[in-house]
Amino acid sequence: MIKAPLYNANGERKGEIELSEAVFGVPGNDTLLHQVYVAVASNLRSAIAHTKDRSERAGTGKKPWRQKGTGRARIGQVRAPHWRKGGIVFGPTKDRNFSKETNRKMRQKALRIALSEKLRADRIRFVDEFSFAEAKTKSFSKMLSGIGVEGRRTLVGFAREERGSERLSRNIDRIENVLSENMSAYDLLQNEYVVLSRKSVELFSERFKETSAKN
Repeated sequence: MIKAPLYNANGERKGEIELSEAVFGVPGNDTLLHQVYVAVASNLRSAIAHTKDRSERAGTGKKPWRQKGTGRARIGQVRAPHWRKGGIVFGPTKDRNFSKETNRKMRQKALRIALSEKLRADRIRFVDEFSFAEAKTKSFSKMLSGIGVEGRRTLVGFAREERGSERLSRNIDRIENVLSENMSAYDLLQNEYVVLSRKSVELFSERFKETSAKN
């Protein structure tokens, strides 16, 4: 078992917490992390830029002049791409699809690798529980200051039963909240530090208890 410092809700160290090798002791794999990160980022992307082709441009469909005998170039309609106010041929459209697929095992292993890398870099802080004497933002901010992540881009993982404390951190700058059961490698890589409660650690341990650290 791996051991790491454990803090209380006041940001004071109160002992150590034991961590599962299958979750926090997984060897690095930058290729897999990159693949999963790019896939998630692509799936979050939406096509905004859109140009109109000749079928979407306003204008009549009538032929401007007869095909032959005028001395001018033949033309079928005023919405032709080479005419002013005509359609765009190869411009970006809103119909583009950026989605990429990754299977569940890849996403789960990427999560465990990201957690392990954060631990090896000393970028995870473990809190016994998110229980504060005063349910105020300043209480949560005091905890962040005590564990050394104040002002840093930090991901806070809450267990489902801890969602009542989530609102205390919503107004703190550079803090992102997520339910631990929904946490992904993308979330971890987007933030410098991670804060997890004991319940979140237990959730991960239970979820991956039958998973080998090598698989």
